[in-house]
Amino acid sequence: MKIICPSCKFSTEVDSSRIPANGTKAKCPKCKEAFFVTAAEQSPGNDDSVVICPKCGLEQNPTENCSRCGVIYEKYRAAEERRRIADLAAIERPEPIDGHLPDADLIGTGTFRFGYGRGEIMALAGEGYFAKDDLPWAMRIAGILPGPTEWRRFLEELALWLGAIFLATSVGFFIAYNWNELGYFIRFGMVETLLALSVLASLRLGLERMSGKAALLVATVLVGVLLALVGQTYQTGADPWELFATWALFVLPWVVVSCFSPLWLFWLALVDLAIGLYFNAFGGVFGILFGKETLWWTLAGVNTAALVAWELAASRGVPWLQERWAPRIVATAATGFVTFLAVWGIVDRNLSGIVEFFGYSAWLACAYTVYRQRIHDLYILALGTLSIIVIIAVFLSHTMLRHGGDAGAFLLVGLVVLGLSVKVIPVVAIVENYETG
Repeated sequence: MKIICPSCKFSTEVDSSRIPANGTKAKCPKCKEAFFVTAAEQSPGNDDSVVICPKCGLEQNPTENCSRCGVIYEKYRAAEERRRIADLAAIERPEPIDGHLPDADLIGTGTFRFGYGRGEIMALAGEGYFAKDDLPWAMRIAGILPGPTEWRRFLEELALWLGAIFLATSVGFFIAYNWNELGYFIRFGMVETLLALSVLASLRLGLERMSGKAALLVATVLVGVLLALVGQTYQTGADPWELFATWALFVLPWVVVSCFSPLWLFWLALVDLAIGLYFNAFGGVFGILFGKETLWWTLAGVNTAALVAWELAASRGVPWLQERWAPRIVATAATGFVTFLAVWGIVDRNLSGIVEFFGYSAWLACAYTVYRQRIHDLYILALGTLSIIVIIAVFLSHTMLRHGGDAGAFLLVGLVVLGLSVKVIPVVAIVENYETG
């Protein structure tokens, strides 16, 4: 069956059996135009006295094999069915568009690919469209379950990144273990040589390839090893926060040009460590102007700003920012710091504590509005729900302990937590409706 895009007239041949009987939506891989596709009406011959060869199309009297090409009909159809299933199993799951998983997508170049979400597959199984024993097969076709190709790609990338991380960190451990046996020139020569080779490998392989990004990650880690080596060798007396701040400053150009989410997360972790170690050393500006809660305000602000910048850039269509796992990590860190601020406000019970609690409420309201109305991220909504449960549990526990609570009080807190956990179900249902349309 030939499908033709009504906008740009791009066309390609697809198996009509892959299109549902009531039709489905599709999107052109060339012009991105979305349109509705219906299966072409089949018109097989009703005359049982005539057989059409499925390979060469010759009309002939009923036989087991074709008189022209010699193909055996049943074996040929069985082979074609196995090939079709293999092709369907290799279909990649389409990316959500505006938070919705399309019924069908035109993905790649030159082929129409169709897929369903997990919720739709379960609904079809519940309505009896296919046997429950075929559910794993249906999920494999929809791209929900990984196949051999996906597992192989995953293991290759896992080996690549673990090798890069182990290579970079092993240099520091090797030098530290053999500190007395290695001279100054050997220590610095080893680190600087590996650093130069990593940068050259990154340039040679190219940052568009995964191996080039892994080489740049090795170089980024080795910069920190080199700074630590300088401080330990010459006893500069620098504080730990200065090491991480300088490290983040030196590798920032690499992080910018890499367009790679893990490197950005690594850089953000360096910034968080530098801030934390700074406040641990000084307790604020000159150690007298601010209390310890300033650390949590600062970390919450930095990670929230990083999350906002990430989501804004992703909404502008930056390709490498479209993956959702990275902003979820940043959201986890921001939610953790903001939740700790609210806990501080509950335990402190003074004017500043009230300010922190209301700051937490405002942050949670903004996060709920964004991820409930615009981006529709189930993980972050569930994260906010968990934060609310933690705050309520801390409030009840702290109140009961102040008034001489006993074991029964903790039982009450446990029951309240169980009851609040049930409230996660409506949130899950809401977001699932968004994902499945």
